[in-house]
Amino acid sequence: MSTSQDLVSALKAELRAAGITYAELAKQLGIAESSVKRVFAKADMPLSRIDDVLRVLKMDFAELARKVADAQPLRNELTLEQESAVVADPKLLLIAICCVSLWTCEQMVSTYAITDAECVGYLAWLDRLGIIELRPLNRYRLKIGKGFRWHPHGPVMRFFREHVIGDYFRGGFAGEGETLLLVHGQIGAGEAAAFVERLQRVGQDFAQQHLVDRKLGARERRPYTLVVGMRSWLFEPFRALLRPAAADDVRARGLSG
Repeated sequence: MSTSQDLVSALKAELRAAGITYAELAKQLGIAESSVKRVFAKADMPLSRIDDVLRVLKMDFAELARKVADAQPLRNELTLEQESAVVADPKLLLIAICCVSLWTCEQMVSTYAITDAECVGYLAWLDRLGIIELRPLNRYRLKIGKGFRWHPHGPVMRFFREHVIGDYFRGGFAGEGETLLLVHGQIGAGEAAAFVERLQRVGQDFAQQHLVDRKLGARERRPYTLVVGMRSWLFEPFRALLRPAAADDVRARGLSG
């Protein structure tokens, strides 16, 4: 959809929300109702006419543009080039993760050893990368969706495997609200796909709870990291004990590592 069509669609939505009919709009614009219907049907409206409609709605163009931006579909993943840029600078990766958690710039600066100027600079960098839309007063809108995930074999997950996973799993997982499950079994491929969908919903539920609990005070919240994984896999020492025919079957099914 083109930008002009997006603007016209947003105007239609605002007119509906305001309860203004095409007949009422035509009367306030001093033109025929048929003319109003025609320009909205064609979704091709000059800026001067958009300004006229905005005056009726008592809106400015910047507010309309924000509504158009908010209505755009969100990304579910980044390009490999975007991920490479994010992971190349540790502070940029930190700010990106803070943004995914919807921290304010003030929270980032008060928690980590970065200056206000650095924080704004990194937010501007993320804006150029298309991960956020930076707005006035250092506010921002995420351009990634609730189902967002890093590429399984991309730069960020490589960084996670090399530098993070050991630190994470060294913990005891015995604290309040902590658990570590290791469950092995053999199930049908269709059921495995269903389990993956359910696990993805758990991740989305966790992300949604983070949004809900932002209203709580800082002392009422604790930082948690949910790691969800499921793969067809056989532990390396066990693979070494396989008989030749079974080992060939394991390799054929991609379970060798």
